[in-house]
Amino acid sequence: MSLLLSWLVLSLAFYVTAVVLPGFHIKSFGGAFVVAAIFGLLNFFLGWLLFTVFAIATLGIGLLLAFITRWIVNAILLVITDKVSDSLDIDGFGWALGGALMISLLSAVGDAVLGGMF
Repeated sequence: MSLLLSWLVLSLAFYVTAVVLPGFHIKSFGGAFVVAAIFGLLNFFLGWLLFTVFAIATLGIGLLLAFITRWIVNAILLVITDKVSDSLDIDGFGWALGGALMISLLSAVGDAVLGGMF
């Protein structure tokens, strides 16, 4: 049940981000569910690998600045999601960085609110 709620929260975060950021486009609300699923799978399978590569490439500074590293990894995953999905269109890497930040904040707030309810 918590996986479905997390997916719903992430989908809503994607949709709200598309409404607020002009360089971040989702075709429909149903497309937000597809994009959230693709992003979640990419994050599960590639997120840890990219994070580790950044940590090694920056000689450990990436671990000290884990929030920034995770933010950049999420932006990269958003660009990959854009290339894989027809439902998402991001105008550039700068918009991917803004989208990653906004999605992370909205997801954290949504998970905290729903986590308090259940």
